[in-house]
Amino acid sequence: MPSLCRDCLKCFPGGSRCPACRSPRVLAHPELESLSIAHMDCDAFYASVEKRDNPALRDQPLIVGGGTRGVVSTCCYLARIKGVRSAMPMFEAMRLCPEAVVVRPRISHYAEVSRQIRAMMEELTPLIEPLSLDEAFLDLTGTARLHGAPPAVLLARLTKRMEDELGVTGSIGLSHNKFLAKIASDLDKPRGFSVIGRSETPVFLEDKPVGIIPGVGTASKAALEAAGIRKIRDLLRWNITDLSARFGQQGSRLWHLARGEDHRPVARDSALKSISKETTFDKDTSDRDLLDGQLWRLAVQVSDRAKAKELAGQTVTLKLKKGDFQTVTRRQALSDPTQLADRIYRAARDMLERAETKGPLRLIGCGLADLCPGADADRSPDLLDPDAVKRARAEAATDAIRARFGADAIQKGRALR
Repeated sequence: MPSLCRDCLKCFPGGSRCPACRSPRVLAHPELESLSIAHMDCDAFYASVEKRDNPALRDQPLIVGGGTRGVVSTCCYLARIKGVRSAMPMFEAMRLCPEAVVVRPRISHYAEVSRQIRAMMEELTPLIEPLSLDEAFLDLTGTARLHGAPPAVLLARLTKRMEDELGVTGSIGLSHNKFLAKIASDLDKPRGFSVIGRSETPVFLEDKPVGIIPGVGTASKAALEAAGIRKIRDLLRWNITDLSARFGQQGSRLWHLARGEDHRPVARDSALKSISKETTFDKDTSDRDLLDGQLWRLAVQVSDRAKAKELAGQTVTLKLKKGDFQTVTRRQALSDPTQLADRIYRAARDMLERAETKGPLRLIGCGLADLCPGADADRSPDLLDPDAVKRARAEAATDAIRARFGADAIQKGRALR
């Protein structure tokens, strides 16, 4: 059986230990040399970067999140043992793991590490489909001839480089389509490498719960259970016509995935549809100065990301969440696309002033939608606002100072509210 040592990357016919370095980290599978669709998922990415940067945190449970009213962005595996999970409210996380160290997210820093990982992937294949900063699909079909090694070796080399050069670990799922590769990457975390071959697909899926299928959330799961469908084998008893009649388009999708069929290609750089930022307050607030200051800071973050990606948007969005969790959203179309923080802020502020929200707010957010190339941004001066051009020039000067001396080198007074 084809085998691969994940430490020294030697390929050999079989065995429980590597004949070259004697490592037990051996991956063996009959289809190891023929599969080429992979999913790479970093292990507790934000937490791993924080522990890498601060070795004093290495042996401590770590939560990356914000405030008692925020949520967990991610956490290390020591915290996960205590029951902490991503998207869990911070108060619940601290109840489960009171000894945890909490650090605020540093998204721009994580994005830089993500870019370094992406560069390593680009050396292997141009067919990369990022899902977030810490995970991506890769199609390595046809790369063996170019690199002189099968995809499994290239993927093991990738995660070894990530660990050796960046201090970040990742888990690999290798299969014959995206659906199964994504499932495989979760089977042996952290530092895992799992393979699901074509021949074993039916047996592998048969006993799995329907919740393993992407997109089957709480509501979908309840609807399926009402039809007597709890496991994949229950889906296999239905024909595609009946499933489609009962569940619409999702029925056809479920029929194919239950059989391990997924014909979606690995699509490089799927178009970004919107850019948004939001924040959850430690305490519900109606303080207009505080809300105004936070709205400005969010507008700057949205603007920075739009400029970095050379994008602009013609619609500004505002999101408000009240203390009772009721969410209010507003949209305002602009006369032309923008990437300026000043225009994003002013549109969002106008919507905030007009929003009929009674009671204090728990969360505020703003964003840009209807995206287009940044070259099309801010071409038409606002004739009703003669100072708009001056503010745009001031923002360009501010951006130059921040780029040279750091994001906090210069700030507007409203940012201090």
